[in-house]
Amino acid sequence: MQDKELKELTEPRSGVWVHVTNPSEEELLALAKSFSLDEDIVEDARDFYEVPRLERSGGAAYFFTRYPLRDQQQDNTTAPLLIIIGESFVMTIAPREIPLFKRLLSGEDVLYTTQKAKFFIKIMDIITHNFDRELLRLRKAVHKDRVRLQSIGTREIQRLVQFETVLNSMIDALLPTNTGLQQMTSGNYMQLFSEDVEEMQDLVIANGQVVNSARSVLKTIQNIRSSIEAIMTSKLNNALSILTVLTILLTVPLVIASLYGMNVDLPFQEGKYTFYFILLLNFLILAVLTVIFKKKEWF
Repeated sequence: MQDKELKELTEPRSGVWVHVTNPSEEELLALAKSFSLDEDIVEDARDFYEVPRLERSGGAAYFFTRYPLRDQQQDNTTAPLLIIIGESFVMTIAPREIPLFKRLLSGEDVLYTTQKAKFFIKIMDIITHNFDRELLRLRKAVHKDRVRLQSIGTREIQRLVQFETVLNSMIDALLPTNTGLQQMTSGNYMQLFSEDVEEMQDLVIANGQVVNSARSVLKTIQNIRSSIEAIMTSKLNNALSILTVLTILLTVPLVIASLYGMNVDLPFQEGKYTFYFILLLNFLILAVLTVIFKKKEWF
């Protein structure tokens, strides 16, 4: 009879789930000896930057994957997880606690560790679902920035760059994971019933959809950044045009004032209304230049 509640055991037995977090090198070696595992492959589980892949050694399948990680103290947005499917057990090894497993470890989700294929599918379904949720959060944030495109500043641009990093990490994690899932569907790595094969195929499709959605959001961000670049370039050109026009307009009265500021005999210098004439001449020249610049749409 299968238990519906998850129980902690003091010693290994057939049909157990062995969950290991942040193991030391000595602990991994002990696990490898106890369960007849490949020590070299198991050691890779301690590498935080390990890439997803699928390997087989002896009678066990080693499935490396990554799950979404939201931790500002880490420079990576995904974290590794090794799932080992042995002849009589399933083992998960991670270099840190996995928030995604909270419901599994607390017993809130009913699962049967003796059904290795279904248990594996359950774990991967949780990871895929969390990737999808993270993608939905990013899509909403990107949509907000797209709506207020004209008012985007430096902070928003930095956030878009961060979103790009997250999306690229998701794609880098999901693509090789999906390749591994397709290989698992063949049934060469663990026993699969027809129902399991269908669920695995659905999982492959779901992962592929998340990848396509991530690429779509990434393309949207790239379009937004291109639009921002075009807007900022246009604003810069307008500012330079205005400054150029102002420079020209200010140069004319400065030249006239400089000429009449020289210590030499000048026309009309003894005239009673010469100063007002020069002011009027400056205003007329500025008015003519302003009309010309307006017609040419220089500002």
